[in-house]
Amino acid sequence: MTALLTLVQWLSPAFPTGGFAYSHGLEAAIAGGEVTSAPALRQWLGEVLEFGAGQQDAVLLVHALAPGADHDALDALARALAPSSERLMETLDQGTAFARTVAGLTGRCLLPRCLPVAVGEAATPLALPPEQAAALYLHSFSSTLTSVAMRFMPLGQAAGQGVLASLHPLIERLAEQAVTLGLDDLGSCALGADLAAMRHETMDVRIFRT
Repeated sequence: MTALLTLVQWLSPAFPTGGFAYSHGLEAAIAGGEVTSAPALRQWLGEVLEFGAGQQDAVLLVHALAPGADHDALDALARALAPSSERLMETLDQGTAFARTVAGLTGRCLLPRCLPVAVGEAATPLALPPEQAAALYLHSFSSTLTSVAMRFMPLGQAAGQGVLASLHPLIERLAEQAVTLGLDDLGSCALGADLAAMRHETMDVRIFRT
């Protein structure tokens, strides 16, 4: 139970990774009128999870948890998979802050890495089932983006939490699937989200860093 609670703490909004400052391009999608309601948010988040960074990060995390994992190579791959400069900044800034804080708590030497690799490397000694770690990671990712939407669009707390709850079955399925996939299976076709992230880079007025 201690190991599970430790990972829950590391992936909670209270953990100082600065996750609240990143919208993964969602701010641009809301500003552009692509995401204006709870159903639209549910669809956007679901597609990002299943076809975009969600599944990619889950697979990278699972491989980073494996005994003898080459974290340097996994981090290089994670950087190469970032489709835009802001998305690279998002994963690397959060991963760097995550590794720094866990290192401060545990006394371990943890290098700055992209977020899923940083989490996997740090969580290896916890010996949790990889599908459980992946599910918690995806839930944290979804929670952060739901919070972005609740702050930036007319979406009440109940509606926002309803969207998040509706993603639970998908998160569970993707976490179970992640343990069966190899690095050669990695890919992304969430083009709308990727384009939104690129548009965000040139927005004149914005709240979030990405």
